[in-house]
Amino acid sequence: MKKYAKTITTLMVVLVSIVSFSQAQADENKTLTTKEKGIIPIAAFTATGNLPQLETALAEGLNAGLTINEIKEILVHSYAYAGFPRALNGINTFMAVLDQRREQGISDTPGKEASPLPADFDRNAYGHQVRNALVGRDISNRTSGYAVFTPVIDQFLVEHLFAEIFVRDVLTHQERQLVTISILAAKTGTEPQLRSHFGVSMNVGWSKSQLADFIQVLEQKVNVETAQRAADTLNDFLGINLPESRNPSVKVIKNQAPTKGSEDYFTGNVTVESRFSSETPDSYRGGIVNFEPRARTAWHTHPFGQTLIVISGRGLVQSEGDAIQEILPGDVVWIPANERHWHGATPDSPMSHVAISDPMNGSTVEWMEHVRDEQYASRSSFKNEEEKP
Repeated sequence: MKKYAKTITTLMVVLVSIVSFSQAQADENKTLTTKEKGIIPIAAFTATGNLPQLETALAEGLNAGLTINEIKEILVHSYAYAGFPRALNGINTFMAVLDQRREQGISDTPGKEASPLPADFDRNAYGHQVRNALVGRDISNRTSGYAVFTPVIDQFLVEHLFAEIFVRDVLTHQERQLVTISILAAKTGTEPQLRSHFGVSMNVGWSKSQLADFIQVLEQKVNVETAQRAADTLNDFLGINLPESRNPSVKVIKNQAPTKGSEDYFTGNVTVESRFSSETPDSYRGGIVNFEPRARTAWHTHPFGQTLIVISGRGLVQSEGDAIQEILPGDVVWIPANERHWHGATPDSPMSHVAISDPMNGSTVEWMEHVRDEQYASRSSFKNEEEKP
């Protein structure tokens, strides 16, 4: 069994070598477009329920040329592979992103609507036709497996997923497949389905070089763990046996442009940069959060608590029911699990801190209502370290 220690760099070298021997084939030299790359993190973060990063991915997708209706369709498609709760959370997040962009004067392209179904649309016939084309063989009359054990699930797959959803022409079948493998790569325990869908991806026209691009986007925009899992699965599908390699001694993740904190979760001007996550599955995530004077978070909790490390400026933190405390550079703040609290800058100084927390079911935070001005302004309740006996 392959060890998780293999690096993405090694995997990508192998993938590049796979496509290099067929350079004469034009299809193998194709790369994903900027717009196609924008689909991947939207689908992945919808599947994991990471809504703060989904906000960023949605804005970047719109900037990359995805229309409003194309992104709606990505989120609709995702319910079949990630479930209604994740899809609905994604849709609500997208609505908030669009509202924020409209307030900023950004006009996004609506895009085409799905064509109406013909009156004589045969869901069963169309669904079988689509599924057979995707898998590359006729599987309409199965004699074993889940389709025989539980026929109704096969009926739902054929008549709803492959008919009612796939017939919607807002996305091409290629684009839908890109959504699907992005969701399956982001989820854990779905490697058999991901392996199968890599085969479907090649059946609908995605080349090996484009799938190598897919892995790179996962690494750059989602996280290394997801890219590693997808690369292992793709190499297994392609029949590649990789040599064992040692862990890299140092990994540097370059800082990307700061993203603006959502007005749903912050008051005032807040930016987030240097997002990071552990190489260990389901372990810590974090980033640097910058608050301008008077800016602060909304009330919120973390399922496993949170650590803050103040790196500049002067800040404030309050646990519900306790006095507001001032925090200064070098201070380390621990917030217990499920403790309702807020933190931010003082009225006369900016503040930056590193925030670190562990996820539960893909989410590190539960957001609540905003901290009211009168709550924030109650400076008489500040508790400085110097005032302690």
